[in-house]
Amino acid sequence: MIQGILHLSPREAFELCSDEGILVDVRDDYLSSFKSFGVPDVLYLPAGNLSNLYNDLPRDKCLIFADSAGIHSKEAVMFLKDKGYENIANMAGGLIEWERDGLPVKTDTRERLTGSCMCQLRRRERE
Repeated sequence: MIQGILHLSPREAFELCSDEGILVDVRDDYLSSFKSFGVPDVLYLPAGNLSNLYNDLPRDKCLIFADSAGIHSKEAVMFLKDKGYENIANMAGGLIEWERDGLPVKTDTRERLTGSCMCQLRRRERE
């Protein structure tokens, strides 16, 4: 635990999601519609909507927050800890490390992105 936050590796998060955990993907829609985590229980809650919708999150399940690289998910966990949530964790490394570890990913090629680096990704023009 760092700063009172439980950080999980992608493999630990995957194993927990296979058992009792729910992955909460806090990426924006245009990112999560192209590539998504290949686990049965995923909640999509973009980080920008968290402050308005956090009360809708289940408190009886372990919630594992994830994003592209682990930055916004950590912020989401810190926010929820301040709101009294306890059974929560951050997945370190995000989808980047998830893929690097060979864990399942669902890809919708119709939603491909363009951009020269992660900070410039955007939806491609539809043909």
